[in-house]
Amino acid sequence: MNISSIIFIVLVLATIGLFAKNVRTIIRNIKLGKDLDRNDNKGARFSLMARVALGQSKMQARPVVGVLHFIVYAGFIIINLEVLEIVLDGILGTHRLFSPLGSLYTFLISTFEILALLVLIACVIFLIRRNVLRIKRFFSPEMEGWPKTDANLILVTEVLLMSAFLLMNIVDAQLQVLGAAHYPQVGSFTISGIFEGMFAGSSESTLIGLERGLWWFHIVGIFAFLNYLPYSKHFHIMLAFPNVFYSKLTPKGQLPNMAAVKKEVELMFDPNVDPYAAPPEPVGDPERFGAKDVTDLNWKQLMDAYTCTECGRCTDVCPANITGKALSPRKILMDTRDRLVEVGKGIDKNGKDYNDGKSLLRDYITEEELLACTSCNACTEACPVNNDPLSVIIDLRQYLIMEESKAPAEWTGIFTNIENNGAPWQFAQADRLKWKDEV
Repeated sequence: MNISSIIFIVLVLATIGLFAKNVRTIIRNIKLGKDLDRNDNKGARFSLMARVALGQSKMQARPVVGVLHFIVYAGFIIINLEVLEIVLDGILGTHRLFSPLGSLYTFLISTFEILALLVLIACVIFLIRRNVLRIKRFFSPEMEGWPKTDANLILVTEVLLMSAFLLMNIVDAQLQVLGAAHYPQVGSFTISGIFEGMFAGSSESTLIGLERGLWWFHIVGIFAFLNYLPYSKHFHIMLAFPNVFYSKLTPKGQLPNMAAVKKEVELMFDPNVDPYAAPPEPVGDPERFGAKDVTDLNWKQLMDAYTCTECGRCTDVCPANITGKALSPRKILMDTRDRLVEVGKGIDKNGKDYNDGKSLLRDYITEEELLACTSCNACTEACPVNNDPLSVIIDLRQYLIMEESKAPAEWTGIFTNIENNGAPWQFAQADRLKWKDEV
C-alpha cells in the first residue's frame, strides 16, 4: 500500500468520524424536545414521503424552479454513485476500478457527465436568480449575513465540483491517447468527448499532475461538503425524508388540545364527578402551558427547524408578511434552529442542566411576530418539506396568553365572551336566534 492510499484512508476515516459526531449532536438536540407519537398510519406516511420528499411534488408549484431543483437533487444522488469508485480507487491505489464493465461503464459515466453538466447549469441559474435578478424572498432581513453566504457557498461548491469532474475526464481521455501507464483505455464519454482535444500538445507529466490534482480536489471537496452539511440549511438533503414521513396527517386547521385543559373540561362535563369536589392534585411538576423555549416544543418541531430549506415560500405566501407586519414564518423556524444550536452548545460546555437565562420567546421571537399570525396555514401548505411553523407560533402564543395573560384587548373581549356566552359575540346564548325574527 503506497503513501497516497494511506493518506486517503486516514482522510476517509476522519470524514466519517466528524460527520457521525455532528449528526449525533443534531439528533441529541432534536431529542431535547418533548415526546410526540407520530408512528401511526405508516402506509400513508410512506406514500406522503414518496410524493413530497422523493418526488418533490410541492416544488412543482413553480415548475421552472421545480425542474431545476429536481435536476440538482437527482444529480446529487446519482452522480455520487461515482464516488464509490473514486473511494475504492483511493483505498486500493487503482484507477477506474469498474472500467472492466465495458459498455455499461461507458454508459454510466456518460450519464453522470450529462447530469453533472445539467447540475452545473442549474446552479449557475440559481446563482443568477439570487445575486443578479435578486428575487425578493431571498433578501428578507433574516437572510442577511450568514444565510445568504451559506446559500451562495453551496451553489459555488456544486459548480466547482461538477467542473472538476468533467475536466478530470477530459484530461483522462488525453492521457489514454498518449498511452500513459495506469490509465486504462475506456475511451471518451458523452460530454468530455466533445472537448477531447482541449489539452492536446500537453506533456504526459503535466496531464498526470493536472488529472491527479482534479481527482483530489473533487473527492476532498465532496468530503468537505459532507461535513459542511450539518452546519448548513442544506442538511435538509438528509432530513427531508424523515421530516415528511413524520408530518402531521390530521387536517391542517385542526389544533391539538392541551392535555391539562382538556382533562379539566372533561371533568366538568362528567356526570359522575362531584362539581363541588376539589380537583385531583397533579402528579409531578406542573405542566407549562404552551412553549417559552425550544425545550418546551416537541421533537418534530425541532426537526422542522433543522429541515428548513430557507427557501422563503412560506413567508412569500404569508398574509401577515405581505401586508407589512413583522411576521416571517421562515424566520420563526430559523430562530428556533439558532436557539436550539445555542442550547446544545451550552449543554456540551456546561452540562445538561445548564440554563443561560435566555429563551426562544423574546430573545429570538418577539410578541409582535406571534400576534401577527392569522393561523391561516398558508405557510404549512407552501413548505416543500412539510414544515409546520404555525405549530411553533401557536405554542409560543399559548404561553403568552395562558401563562403571562398577555393578549390584545380585542382578544381578551373575545375570550370573555366565549367563556360566558359560548361564542365570541357579546350576547347570551338564548338570544342567538333572535335575528331570524327580524327577517
